[in-house]
Amino acid sequence: MNKIILFAFMLILELGLKAQTNPAITSWLQNTTVTGRHYVSGNSTPINDADLVNVQSVQYSNDYVYVSATGIPAYVTGPFLDGNPSLATAQNSIFKFPLNPVENTGTPTATNMGNIGVFINGTALFDNRDGVAWNNSTNSLCGGPGNSPCPGGPNAVMDWNRDAIPAEMTGFDCSKGHPAMGNYHHHQNPSAFKLDLNVISTICNTYDADGLYAIDSTQHSPLIGFAYDGFPIYGAYGYENSNGTGNIVRIKSSYQLRNITTRTDGPDVDATYFLGYFKEDYEYISHPEEDYLDEHNGRFCVTPEYPSGTYCYFATVDENWNSAYPYAVGPTFYGIKSATTVTSISESVTTYESTTGVNNFDLNNVEINIFPNPANEFVVIQLNSLVKENVKVKLFDIAGKFISETMIYQGTTIAHIDTRNLYAGQYIVKFVLNGEVETRKLLINK
Repeated sequence: MNKIILFAFMLILELGLKAQTNPAITSWLQNTTVTGRHYVSGNSTPINDADLVNVQSVQYSNDYVYVSATGIPAYVTGPFLDGNPSLATAQNSIFKFPLNPVENTGTPTATNMGNIGVFINGTALFDNRDGVAWNNSTNSLCGGPGNSPCPGGPNAVMDWNRDAIPAEMTGFDCSKGHPAMGNYHHHQNPSAFKLDLNVISTICNTYDADGLYAIDSTQHSPLIGFAYDGFPIYGAYGYENSNGTGNIVRIKSSYQLRNITTRTDGPDVDATYFLGYFKEDYEYISHPEEDYLDEHNGRFCVTPEYPSGTYCYFATVDENWNSAYPYAVGPTFYGIKSATTVTSISESVTTYESTTGVNNFDLNNVEINIFPNPANEFVVIQLNSLVKENVKVKLFDIAGKFISETMIYQGTTIAHIDTRNLYAGQYIVKFVLNGEVETRKLLINK
């Protein structure tokens, strides 16, 4: 009897330890203290909100992980300059993801409008559409604000569906996101416009260039989310070969624009309805090279979080780091779409206490940018990485006297230092995380 009890105990312990190494449990950015902020048009000083950011709790069973989140990121949201009256508001969702996602060997499931995944800060991933399509019977757009409803309602199958990335460009904030009736989401890679090699939106000129992380072409991109079939989503760079070998390269979409000038039962290609305006303007072209993705925008590969390999999606960008169709997941899921939102948890679960930042974030390997340097009134500190735990930023004078302290919060890249009341001279900036310290020099001119 004692042997049976011991065996059962060891089995439970083994399952628990195995579960706690599953990235679907360990990768979420948990927070119970920091609240959100937003910009309003014309004011580059953020307004503090009352709702918590990122993920509030992670619980798991043998088969599922339950992620409770407001859906609000730690980076400042807004403004949305296309007339969108909505702000990012707390969704207070419980997302249920499978811990052992399964390939769909039957007919692939198409991605849908609305949530098709969740980033590790609890914000939503939408697919490439914006709810507007072409109504051939009226030769006009339908659906969305200002248009008549589409025949058959918002979920009807239409021949030509508008791509959200070019169509809604003016409504994205600096972090490439916007809300739909309060549900803040990204259709694309959640990094700041201003950090792209070719900047196609000027909104970061007024509002901070912040986001979930910054693209780094020298490092394997971080795990940034999970699709609704349970498989992980990575940033734009990875190992050249799917077995985890080769150089770090940009992982490329296999979709390209079709060579057409007319659209059957749709508008002609012109300056208004240019190629790329509709998702159906793209076609899938299979590539033999391993750094090109399949029709779901993913591949089976080895990653830092999955040393034995798994199927992964990538948030694809072009050579200028501008978002590349289909942007993250789609137009179909690779796996069986089984994730959902629930109102409560109906099975026995264990609460995961996050140690992600301690284990996986190394200040020594992070590119730290301080600008302007020399400075006069303000200094911006930016980390070229995904910050998994709050990093303290401390300012000292050259003699070692403490001046001030600020924070780069998990799931953001930026902090500021006000230097208007400081004398000209040399200062030291210290970055502190779990006893680890990195220092940089700062020169102030007056």
